Amino acid sequence: MSMSSEQKKYVHKLRNQKLFVIFMQILFVIIFLGLWEYCANEKIINPFIFSSPSRILECIVTTYQSGDLIKHIFTTFYETILAFVIGISLGFFIAVLLYEFPIVAKIVEPFLTMLNSLPKVALGPIIIIWTGANTKSIIVMALLINLIVSILTIYNGFLGADANRLKLMKTFHASKLQTLFYLIIPSSKNTIVSSLKLNISMTLIGVIMGEFLVSKKGIGYLIIYGTQVFNLNIVMSGIIILVIMSFLIYEFIQFIEKRIVSKN
Repeated sequence: MSMSSEQKKYVHKLRNQKLFVIFMQILFVIIFLGLWEYCANEKIINPFIFSSPSRILECIVTTYQSGDLIKHIFTTFYETILAFVIGISLGFFIAVLLYEFPIVAKIVEPFLTMLNSLPKVALGPIIIIWTGANTKSIIVMALLINLIVSILTIYNGFLGADANRLKLMKTFHASKLQTLFYLIIPSSKNTIVSSLKLNISMTLIGVIMGEFLVSKKGIGYLIIYGTQVFNLNIVMSGIIILVIMSFLIYEFIQFIEKRIVSKN
């Protein structure tokens, strides 16, 4: 079925708007980096403290040539994906249990809220004692940050299911499992995707916090090492790499969201 001229104009307008937004975003980044470089070169800002784009790029290239950069990126990426998969899987499973057993939800929900508000860094020393100064403690730290948020987000999404559709399922004598798989979960797709977005960002925060405490490799370790030797170029390089990683992971989640929405 061919589009009418009005539809073509509308699609063309949307495409132009999207290109304009991308162009302005790129222009903003270029202007920001250009001003940063200029101010550092002209000593308007202290280049030792604030570094500069050219110094950061040189530091990244040097770290890559030494063979350490890929090792650090892979370590952080592996820990983030592992903690993310465990966190979202456990979060979904526990949210289902809470939904299916409302009395349990009423009992544990206040405790989940309390745990969520607890500063996780304060538990760092205990985690290290319990699990050791290794990857396990990093994963546990990330889970402490992302798991409870996932549980509460997905569970509240389940509670927001259409009441009229629930009554309809009961009218047809649908079982709890049928209601769950044919109504509750499908109607909560957007909430689950939102939980994925929130979970991945919280997981990355948890992993970096864990690497600050115990790791001997990873982007978090790279940032801490740069701080210890007072090399701000290394610190800023680590931060820039984290920003790029966050952007790529977020775009992947966005891609999943579009695929899910297109199927609705």
